[in-house]
Amino acid sequence: MTRSKDQLKPVRSILVSQPKPKTDKSPYFTLAEKYNLKVDFRPFIQIEPVEAKEFRKQKIDVLDHTAVIFTSRNAVDHFFKLCTELKLEMPADMKYFCISEQTANYLQKYIVIRKRKIFTGQRTATDLIEILKKHKKEKYIFPCSNIRKDDIPNFLEQNGYVYTEAVIYKTVASDLSDLSNVNYDVIAFFSPSGINSLFVNFENFKQNETRIAAFGPTTAKAVREAGLELDIEAPLPNAPSMTGALELYIKKANNLQ
Repeated sequence: MTRSKDQLKPVRSILVSQPKPKTDKSPYFTLAEKYNLKVDFRPFIQIEPVEAKEFRKQKIDVLDHTAVIFTSRNAVDHFFKLCTELKLEMPADMKYFCISEQTANYLQKYIVIRKRKIFTGQRTATDLIEILKKHKKEKYIFPCSNIRKDDIPNFLEQNGYVYTEAVIYKTVASDLSDLSNVNYDVIAFFSPSGINSLFVNFENFKQNETRIAAFGPTTAKAVREAGLELDIEAPLPNAPSMTGALELYIKKANNLQ
């Protein structure tokens, strides 16, 4: 079902299911001021570490590997904190394969990076896979969340790499019980976990006139699978960001174009 034009109610309020930006220069604040909107922020998901006792049940010997694959700074943080808890010290010849330069630079929080072998992708899993193709002989450990994308593990599995997937942190629903309701004109989601959290916290949630915005194809798929109508999808060719897609919709719904 697609909303007809006369169902495009004006947008006055938006709930962004992420933490409030730390800088006043966020495009969300610009959007709020430009269109006189109420924009609230509330993370729908949170990260919890896997404790050492729980990790040991996975029966993984971290030091039995020659390389670590990092796809986020969260993974870096939780991996090294877990190693500290387990009293493990990374050997000098351990190799690190990072999804981006930002993630690679973040390693210096825990190791002296100029003395280590670090391989860096441009930004995406596809970039990193191209680098992994040149290093098939390594024995990889892949620290990740209980909810993760399939691309890298599938590549390693399908191409006969020796690797171990290590769940070192969990993505869980935040407690939103202090929100008396979620009656916003638009709710913006950024992951399937956010959609799951909505129904964990508001089991009987009815969309009614609330517009749903989703960033990325997996989030859009989760919206539809939950029986919700997807009104705003990002990125778009002419709006690569969530705020850009929201602005296009607001102009249309508020009759500003």
